[in-house]
Amino acid sequence: MSETLLSSRNLAFELYEVLDAEALTQRERFAEHSRETFDAAISTARTIAEKYFAPHNRKNDENEPRFENGAAVLIPEVKPAVDAFLEAGFLNAARDFDVGGMQLPTLLSQACFAHFQSANAATASYPFLTMGAANLIENFGTDEQKQRFLQPMIEGRFFGTMALTEPHAGSSLSDIRTRAEPAGDGTYRLRGNKIFISGGDHPLSENIVHLVLAKLPDAPPGVKGISLFIVPKFLVHEDGSLGARNDVALAGLFHKMGWRGTTSTALNFGDNGQCVGYLVGQPHQGLSCMFQMMNEARIGVGMGAVMLGYAGYLYSLEYARERPQGRLPDSKAPDGAPVSIIQHADVKRMLLMQKAYVEGSFDLGLYAARLFDDTQTGASEDVRKHAHELLDLLTPIVKSWPSEFCLKANELAIQVLGGHGYTREYPVEQYYRDNRLNPIHEGTHGIQSLDLLGRKLAQNGGAGLKQLLRLIVGTCERAKADDALVPLRQPLEQLVARLQTVTLGLLTDLSQGKVNATLANSALYLKAFGHTVIGWRWLEQAIRAQEGLDNASEADVAFYKGKLQAARYFLTWEVPGCHHELAILEKRDDACLSMQESWF
Repeated sequence: MSETLLSSRNLAFELYEVLDAEALTQRERFAEHSRETFDAAISTARTIAEKYFAPHNRKNDENEPRFENGAAVLIPEVKPAVDAFLEAGFLNAARDFDVGGMQLPTLLSQACFAHFQSANAATASYPFLTMGAANLIENFGTDEQKQRFLQPMIEGRFFGTMALTEPHAGSSLSDIRTRAEPAGDGTYRLRGNKIFISGGDHPLSENIVHLVLAKLPDAPPGVKGISLFIVPKFLVHEDGSLGARNDVALAGLFHKMGWRGTTSTALNFGDNGQCVGYLVGQPHQGLSCMFQMMNEARIGVGMGAVMLGYAGYLYSLEYARERPQGRLPDSKAPDGAPVSIIQHADVKRMLLMQKAYVEGSFDLGLYAARLFDDTQTGASEDVRKHAHELLDLLTPIVKSWPSEFCLKANELAIQVLGGHGYTREYPVEQYYRDNRLNPIHEGTHGIQSLDLLGRKLAQNGGAGLKQLLRLIVGTCERAKADDALVPLRQPLEQLVARLQTVTLGLLTDLSQGKVNATLANSALYLKAFGHTVIGWRWLEQAIRAQEGLDNASEADVAFYKGKLQAARYFLTWEVPGCHHELAILEKRDDACLSMQESWF
């Protein structure tokens, strides 16, 4: 397996040693699968990603989509890549056999899709958006809507998008102005403008199904007045044939710092008063429907950030092994041969940081996918409910932590390459630019931190948080069985204990109505909470690596030792640093909150 996309050995470690993917084959839904079928799907994904996606990643970046004659024009390599993805069945990897799907666990479909995200994040975005839109229509659409729009999406003939953001409102969805008027025939007429719509126009499919947030005439104010509509680019007749072009116009394309191969569009709905839309779900309940796609997208964005960080890490690792430069500090021979830069301690530091960030995040993203499988196919209603509560709690971390720290990994990859890393001759600068979007879209760090502290912690009586704490305690107890893991376990236990105390205090303040003061430093809480979660996942990996090392073949010894060293780095270098953030939170320091506009 090529190591330019992700480490095949690490993927196997995650699937079969940490997350026990094979146990999923004991469930009725996945009974026809085995490790062999899982590995075959992964092998196919790798082959297509290497053959069709990776080769035009740079060309995508250098030749961003053009706005010509009211349409978006892409480079010609994108469509064959997407077609190969569709032909292999990855659009429906998790869907039932009887609708042409692979019926794979989400854990495996996520592992397959990770290869495409690493090879070419921009081209992978088109099917990614379509999968999310299709899942939403499947859950909330009427039978007629499923027949007319979902079925062609499953077949890969229609693609999908979500249209939320408006020029004046940004992330504040309660302030959207797009309106939907009943037309008297069960349809609606929409009028408004949306921006930053990824995949909002392209020539890759027969039709594009936009999922659009808008307000009905009788809508109450705020987010409780938002409804959701299907708005196709082309109208669709009852027999499935395409009709006239809908009143949806591409107003222009945004020119981005990175992720240039994905169209980012401004769309005008109803300039001529004839934009036909179809209500999805109940009136004024659109945001709760859309949150399904948004949460799915947030997990996907987190994995996308992981894979861009992973690609940069692997490239800089290979570069460091092959690049001779300088001599070690204790060298007494100025005319001696230069050593490869991986032998320099500071380069090792930067590579180890990258490894800790990307492999910790990779584990978390796959763990979230495994949790999603439990929400769908867990053995009992209680198991499914608990998995849902825990996944809900972790979603802000799955999205935001990789978006911040795998971006940091990309920055370190540039540093490892030195001056070459800053040039366009090497891919690490593109990985950085592409990854810089991930802390922004699908909810910024600030939004994720408010969601975590202001909503998710106390949700369902804190059920998700209690579960997480029990799991971390359980991992720490298991780690006690091995003296070698004591130095790794203790920093995590100390952080968890302090985090619990701080969390209780913050939740008490929220319950007393001190909302602004409590949430003012939510970004610090997000970081400390995220480090706690990643620290837990690294301790889990360390336990499995220690077990593996006890019976390892000679070829695997280095792999397991590398795992233990990365766990050691994160738990003894990174985790203790979070006490600084917790100290600020304990003091309820108001340096940011009390700052006045005129003082800047």
